[in-house]
Amino acid sequence: MKIRAAENGPYLIEVSEAKVLKEGKEDVISQKIIALCRCGQSSAKPFCDGTHKKCEFKGESVEIEVS
Repeated sequence: MKIRAAENGPYLIEVSEAKVLKEGKEDVISQKIIALCRCGQSSAKPFCDGTHKKCEFKGESVEIEVS
């Protein structure tokens, strides 16, 4: 698994499969890259909806590889 904080953007998590538990319901996410909000302004939290561009969020790029 790889986690990357995109420069001025969301956390990008590369996975083979992910399960999301929200309000007692479990959903399987099939996409390989999940974008999580880092600016705190997304209306789709915890997921990124691109609002970081409108609010001019600034943040460094960082990459973490988990074995």
